[in-house]
Amino acid sequence: MDIERINESTIKFYITYHDMERRGFNKDEIWYNRERGEELFFEMMNEANDQENFELNGPLWVQVHALDKGLEIIVTRGQMSDGSVKLEIPFDDDKDEMPVDNNIVDLLDSQFAKEKDEDIIKDHSLSVVLGFRDFEDVIRLSHTFTEDVKTSFHSFEGTYYIYVTLDEKYSDDEQDNMLSRMLEFGYESDITIHRIYEYGKEILKENALEQLRNSFS
Repeated sequence: MDIERINESTIKFYITYHDMERRGFNKDEIWYNRERGEELFFEMMNEANDQENFELNGPLWVQVHALDKGLEIIVTRGQMSDGSVKLEIPFDDDKDEMPVDNNIVDLLDSQFAKEKDEDIIKDHSLSVVLGFRDFEDVIRLSHTFTEDVKTSFHSFEGTYYIYVTLDEKYSDDEQDNMLSRMLEFGYESDITIHRIYEYGKEILKENALEQLRNSFS
């Protein structure tokens, strides 16, 4: 999960559906189970308090944007002044927003229904950011894993990353099996590819594992 402090009263989260599953939350229950949706939301807020000292107090305004690979959630904390609440909400007119009192699950559910009504077809590809403690582990992976998958190679804050996409031509079981094999050499990173694109360095844009395999014996 990626946490970004926008300003003193606003914080933004980006969490992939795969990260939710790693935390023990099923994608469907987040949309339809009120208690589990609240549990995930407050777990995220606790992490924000630990990392960014963003306390969960006073009225909150929550915006949830359902993306193909996960959720972007923007939380704005109301400022109390002379007994009244002031909200400085950084949202666009075409985004959905809802106060937290009405429950985050309601917004997720309505967003999901809206996407179905608009016939938005989501593929079944799986994209993961893999981190590596040593460059040699990346080379070992390139020689061991030779399946045809989309990969790019990046560096960020002294760590190497492979961004891999297992597309819909592979079944869910095949994707899980391939991911397990790759995780023998690295680890699944909590840093999103969006942050790496913005602040990191792109070393190989495409066919990264193949290029590494051909370049290093």
